Amino acid sequence: MKKQLAILGSTGSIGTQTLEVVAEYPDLFEVYTLTANNNVDLLIEQAKHFNPDSVVIANEAHYNKLKEALKDFPIKIYAGENAISEIVEAAPIDIVVTAMVGYSGLKPTIRAIEAHKTIALANKETLVVAGDLIKRLALEYRTPIIPVDSEHSAIFQCEGDNPIEKIILTASGGPFRKFTAEQMAHVTKSDALKHPKWHMGHKITIDSATLMNKGFEMIEAKWLFDVSPQNIEIAVHPQSVVHSMVQFKDGSVKAQLGTQDMRLPIRYALSYPARLESSAPKLTLEQYSELTFEYPDFERFPLLRYAFDAVATGGNMPCIMNAANEIAVAGFLNDTIAYPDIARVVSETMEHIEFIESPEYEDYVHTNKLARNYATELVKSYQ
Repeated sequence: MKKQLAILGSTGSIGTQTLEVVAEYPDLFEVYTLTANNNVDLLIEQAKHFNPDSVVIANEAHYNKLKEALKDFPIKIYAGENAISEIVEAAPIDIVVTAMVGYSGLKPTIRAIEAHKTIALANKETLVVAGDLIKRLALEYRTPIIPVDSEHSAIFQCEGDNPIEKIILTASGGPFRKFTAEQMAHVTKSDALKHPKWHMGHKITIDSATLMNKGFEMIEAKWLFDVSPQNIEIAVHPQSVVHSMVQFKDGSVKAQLGTQDMRLPIRYALSYPARLESSAPKLTLEQYSELTFEYPDFERFPLLRYAFDAVATGGNMPCIMNAANEIAVAGFLNDTIAYPDIARVVSETMEHIEFIESPEYEDYVHTNKLARNYATELVKSYQ
């Protein structure tokens, strides 16, 4: 039988590439639900092409346009963030692909776990914000979480039956790898959006430029693979061929290599434990005369240091950090604050919001709201 997919965030980079994988294997996968936040035009196009059972637009202002465009199709139309959380519980769904951006992915992921759906996790903020809660729920409901991020997919593929001693997370280094602190003080939005290796959405591209994305991935790796952050190393690897590595207690290191194509880890997450034959270009080592690695500079990329600080503190601190980062990045993308102000907003918010050592879901919701409000006022004050 075909696996039925719910793709949350189908109009984003991961969502659109997931649909490309679905189209590549029509006998194996079928779209049951598509959801989007604001991109109603692309959602309409996707719905007409894949004819899912249902679609959800989070922004209710787009509901009438969506309904009118699909009136001749046998597709159920819903709107609102709550509808996204509810739709994942639908009985026919086998896999929920969480490709939403930011904190918005937390609630529907929880509901999908409680409904015993396999999670293909592309929304790293879910584990950054509430990793302890998600891990407990996944164990309680015996719900598998399969990573989609290329780095975590690499670790997942290397893991095997032996306990991991150390994880080496690789990073391209982003567009500012060779920039001095002085140069970085004057970079523009256009500069930051020029990622050297990957084509992604604007938010994650800025996170890659600041290396906050690598901090998020470190926290995500902690929860996915039960490895202390002290045993997670970041290695800047500008060729982006080695997607990550794991080291075992005997000193052996396993690495997963591949092309810069997100459809590879998406395909593996959807087909796991099988590997599907693909016509996509394969990696040819003769293309690469050398593979290099270097350590990141925590002084030039302070957000990476804040991520290690946040996970060391624990509790709701990563939630505070994530909320502040989302507001700060939005401010930068809206030309409201300068690039260095992103780190300042995050740092000041982490210092200000009340720390909760053992938060539950409602604590995360409250913390997220407080941190966003505080960060928003900071952004206004920097104008």
